[in-house]
Amino acid sequence: MKRLAKKRKTTYICQECGYESLRWMGKCTNCNNWNTFVEEVKQPKTVSGLGARTSNQMSKPTKIKQIVSEKESRMMTDMKEFNRVLGGGIVPGSLVLIGGDPGIGKSTLLLQTSAQIAEKNLSVLYISGEESMQQTKLRADRLGIEADELYILAETNLFTITHHIEEVKPSLVVIDSIQTIFKEEVTSAPGSVSQVRECTMELMKVAKTNGIPIFIVGHVTKEGAIAGPRMLEHMVDVVLYFEGERHHTYRILRSVKNRFGSTNEMGIFEMKELGLQEVLNPSEIFLEERSRGASGSTVVASMEGTRPVLVEIQALISPSSFGNPRRMATGIDSNRVPLLMAVLEKRVGLMLQNQDAYIKVAGGVKLDEPAIDLAIAISIASSFRDQPTNPEDIFIGEVGLTGEIRRVSRIEQRVQEAAKLGFKRVICSENNLDGWTYPKNIEVVGVKTVHDALRSGLLQK
Repeated sequence: MKRLAKKRKTTYICQECGYESLRWMGKCTNCNNWNTFVEEVKQPKTVSGLGARTSNQMSKPTKIKQIVSEKESRMMTDMKEFNRVLGGGIVPGSLVLIGGDPGIGKSTLLLQTSAQIAEKNLSVLYISGEESMQQTKLRADRLGIEADELYILAETNLFTITHHIEEVKPSLVVIDSIQTIFKEEVTSAPGSVSQVRECTMELMKVAKTNGIPIFIVGHVTKEGAIAGPRMLEHMVDVVLYFEGERHHTYRILRSVKNRFGSTNEMGIFEMKELGLQEVLNPSEIFLEERSRGASGSTVVASMEGTRPVLVEIQALISPSSFGNPRRMATGIDSNRVPLLMAVLEKRVGLMLQNQDAYIKVAGGVKLDEPAIDLAIAISIASSFRDQPTNPEDIFIGEVGLTGEIRRVSRIEQRVQEAAKLGFKRVICSENNLDGWTYPKNIEVVGVKTVHDALRSGLLQK
């Protein structure tokens, strides 16, 4: 009798979230996206991993007191902004994922970083899956890069990549991008959920085993999230987002996950003809075009990780021509605007229910901490009453639903940054006044409610 061939097992995987299904579905039940399921062949499990190991090869649990912890030595680049976002430099054996919109400058940033490490007589392997070696060389010539220890490789086969890593033994590896790399044992196309997951797992093993830091570039979806399975961000040690408008010169490198440092750190860069140049004092950049004496404009000291950044918040309040007034916000959570407007209407008496509200954070920065509430409320009231604020005032505080101003963290660092840039007065919560010393050249005013803050902050005509 003829032996029946084994039926090929297939599964359908959502390319957005990695959800698996035994049959094709038009809409993913996990992430609610349409037409994202792709058929993939299920690989037969081989005898490997735990089942293939002998008892001598298996790792053993060790008491924490017996583990010898080595002093953490980091590789430093010439860009202080880049080092700070990483938590103080590049950690050996770390796997770093950096994502951003197409053409924003991810490859430029990593090529400059690779050149700076290579100029310290440390070998760097830059692997491009999207460009040929000649195209990468043209970009390096434009940036003025001539480092001897910088190796360029145009390859997408993971087996070949790992072979060259073991051969060159570099101090740093850059892979641009993870969506172009494929593993031969996985039958799905490059960029699929299975390929991205398996290739990242293999690269993580290489990084941890050899102590080589690896940077991988990830594409982003139209919603701004890194493409591929969500598990990709959980696998890596550090997740960085490179943000900015393509038509503006400033770029923001933001840390959203970091096992070796503070999250929500932010670094500012300026795109110039010879590449990216770090901006050491972003507060001056965000405030340099501020118009003094205009209503609806306030300045807030927001914390981005461990750094205070002074940013202008603008508001425009105008009578609505429709039954439902518009509430639009750029750079802040849009749900926060109607909440603060309701507080102003209930606790202060401003009739805002028939007013359109447009709120914007100048400079393209995104703020998400509660300490910006007071500045937003003052901007709305200033525009509605057409009363400007003092251009030398800073507003810091969280606004509660009863109209009270609540304390915020790291008030001392915020006030010191404001004093350094020449501001004369800070209006904050009364509960933030104790336990620290104010700078001599700035006045700190404590308020209890939004009504008190408006009385102190708005200029009378």
